[in-house]
Amino acid sequence: MDRRSQTMWVSIAGVVAVGLYAGLAALQLLVLGPLDMVPGLTIDEIRSGVLASGESMGEAGVIAILGAGVVIGVFLAVVVIRARVRPALAAMGFLVMLMLGAPVLFHSSFIPGMAVADAFAASGGAMTFGLLPFYAISIASGILLIIGALVVARRERAAATVASVTN
Repeated sequence: MDRRSQTMWVSIAGVVAVGLYAGLAALQLLVLGPLDMVPGLTIDEIRSGVLASGESMGEAGVIAILGAGVVIGVFLAVVVIRARVRPALAAMGFLVMLMLGAPVLFHSSFIPGMAVADAFAASGGAMTFGLLPFYAISIASGILLIIGALVVARRERAAATVASVTN
């Protein structure tokens, strides 16, 4: 398999990973988190209570912010494939995106979390607990990014050493 094909498959996997992260994060923020915060009510009852209290779950904002990450992932895939970037560097680009998912998710969680907390005098702790797997993925991505950068740097140094010896 040539480098462009490898980069294409890495990019497809990267876009899928970013899309899953964003989609599951939206599900957590807009459905599962509120259900955990107000047990015994349906999501429709929670949304009605939020609206009745003059608040908004901020669905459009959450979807826009998380969706922007998916669009950036697709753009990154197109760029790295067209530029014939090495697969390891393409993978590192997607690892950066997954690593940055945690701060984006943290920011995106405020509006729905506060809306439900204000409407039902509930604790935001349930919302935060559900986000822990996403934060773990972001931390793991950061660790893999560092390891990948060290491996690439080591390979580059070894290749430079071989090139200088043969010249």
